[in-house]
Amino acid sequence: MIKKKIIALVLLSASSQWVTAQTGLTAEQYPDEWPDSRYTVNANGTVIDKDTGLMWKQCSEGLSGINCATGAITPFTWKAALAKGAETAAFAGYTDWRLPNVKELKSLAALNCVLPSINEIVFPATASSGYWSSSPYANNSSSAWRVNFSNGLVSFLNRGNTYYVRLVR
Repeated sequence: MIKKKIIALVLLSASSQWVTAQTGLTAEQYPDEWPDSRYTVNANGTVIDKDTGLMWKQCSEGLSGINCATGAITPFTWKAALAKGAETAAFAGYTDWRLPNVKELKSLAALNCVLPSINEIVFPATASSGYWSSSPYANNSSSAWRVNFSNGLVSFLNRGNTYYVRLVR
């Protein structure tokens, strides 16, 4: 009897987690949590999330310009990612950029989409890969939390690994 309940629970869970690839999606097809209207995209390369009140750099570090098409996305170790915010002397007139904590970064993950699992209209050229958060992993001093924007999942990994960065203020 317990086996049947577990199997039914697994099947129900799997069937309710429908995931769509982003290729060909329009703004109207995003879920209520991540519609374009949730964000204000500013001409200075910043995005304001109206739900959280956070201001994000529209482009991942290393990229710039319209549609984040200039430059090359740059991976960082966790220590270098933490320092990147402090090094960003002034972007769009602000000097308080920082690496987001895991909760803030996770708020951008659109769990109904994959490759990447983020609103690509608002955050173009986002890598379908891991992005560092500022949150250390409490059970292992050599690990920190990251959000994987290929699928929106959160995991902890060794701080010596290199992943991408999106700054917030």
